[in-house]
Amino acid sequence: MRLPRITAATAVASMLLAGAAGCTSDDDSADGGSDTVVIAADLNNSSAVDTAYARALQLRIEQINASGQLGERKLELRTQDNRNDPTSSLRNISTFADDPRVAAVVTGTCDQCVVGAAKTINDKTIPTIALAASDEVTNPVTERQYVFKLGPNSADSAAALVTEFNRARYKKIAVLHTNDLYGRGASAALTDALQGGTIAVTATRAVKPAASDIAQSVGTLTDTEPDALVVLTPPDLAQQAAIDARAADFRGRMYFDSAAASDLFIPRGAASATANATMVFTQILAIDDVIATTPAKSSRKQWFRDYTSRYGSYSGVASFAADAADLIADAVARVGADRPRIREIIETSQVDGLSGPIRLTPDNHSGLMPQALTLLVARSGRWRLAS
Repeated sequence: MRLPRITAATAVASMLLAGAAGCTSDDDSADGGSDTVVIAADLNNSSAVDTAYARALQLRIEQINASGQLGERKLELRTQDNRNDPTSSLRNISTFADDPRVAAVVTGTCDQCVVGAAKTINDKTIPTIALAASDEVTNPVTERQYVFKLGPNSADSAAALVTEFNRARYKKIAVLHTNDLYGRGASAALTDALQGGTIAVTATRAVKPAASDIAQSVGTLTDTEPDALVVLTPPDLAQQAAIDARAADFRGRMYFDSAAASDLFIPRGAASATANATMVFTQILAIDDVIATTPAKSSRKQWFRDYTSRYGSYSGVASFAADAADLIADAVARVGADRPRIREIIETSQVDGLSGPIRLTPDNHSGLMPQALTLLVARSGRWRLAS
């Protein structure tokens, strides 16, 4: 069956895979007519999220090749470990950019890596789709002409959270965030969203992204007796924050932003503590609750089944990587490995992806629309639609 030009969600690969996919257009391609075009990925081998990205990229590229979407052309995946180190990442991206077979690069969770490599990416004209959480990977757009982002935007997540707080008539919240580009940006977006309202922030605490003990910070926040504890951290820290909050006898509600999304099933050690916690994310983690009333929803359910069949479970972030592969494949099908033209096509892409509606423009390189986000609630150790 021929796949739609751009469909939706994607998954991850446990190991970094080398690959190159050849693809040429009817015009002369940048790689001189080779039928193999490479999608390169700069990922952190020790990150569970980046492992999911790698798996999703590999699976989606196999599906694209099997679909015949690219005719005689084939895509291949090539990955390199950046060890969450901006210097290593810059070296990887430079190496990718120097290979004419590489049509585009996908980057993982390391937002500082993308920010640090932005000038090199622009100078070497290598289209790059970042899967990092921080909005800074694509802002300012004038300095990120070749960088795009797939994933929720902090302002959209914050708006969804504040709407829920107002609905629940909360008066006080406390905020835990990581002390990094993503965490500081997410906290600032939440502060902006609260402006002019009646909700007070009783306390805010920042923790290191690699922190192993956050009980004191969480205890300081719960001691202020907020109506809700808001956690703006990656998955492991969000789960630990929930455990520590319950250990501190906190009985209020807990809210996670989209960076906390991980696997379909919450680890057993955190399932009880996270019960009834609410998270802003796309529908994919609760796709069993979604009725396939449109082709896009049907594609998302099929992607979920395909990923789960291959890897045994589902990672919520997989759809972002799959959408990245689809965006690049669509451009390669039209213009081969011509990087400037690939950039132009990605920059004006408007599709219903596996993650949700994606609208990229010259002024907005972070294209996941607010309508893609919904509220999920943790019930019986997994995520469900809130309503």
